[in-house]
Amino acid sequence: MSKVEDFLTESEEQEVVDAIRKAELKTSGEIRVHLEKTSKGDAYKRALEVFHLLKMDNTKEQNGVLIYVAVEDKAFVICGDKGINDVVPTDFWNSTKDIIQSHFKAGNFKQGLVDGVLKAGKELETHFPWQHGDVNELSNDISKG
Repeated sequence: MSKVEDFLTESEEQEVVDAIRKAELKTSGEIRVHLEKTSKGDAYKRALEVFHLLKMDNTKEQNGVLIYVAVEDKAFVICGDKGINDVVPTDFWNSTKDIIQSHFKAGNFKQGLVDGVLKAGKELETHFPWQHGDVNELSNDISKG
């Protein structure tokens, strides 16, 4: 098994997907989690590539959030599209990163992702509340590369 497949158990993956669904219930925003073995270089640049590959930059309100994890590199990045980046407090992404990182350092990867997803969801709800007719634009499943 690869490190990506070992990063989360099947039930832990389902808990992360459930957190994404819960976070998106009250917002038009879209949250994705992407896992891959290595970024093969700069994790931030790779996260931006994945953001585009997953079509997260095609959401109606530019309010997609990606939590990207390069498992073997022990690196993760949180990317937000222009719509969300323009309205979140300046320390929002760092405070979200700190929550995820504290769990990751303790080896609790699932809880780090769940807490990061739910925190992003709360912020999306504040700025992009769900409205009648909103549709889920992107898959909630964890993508892997």
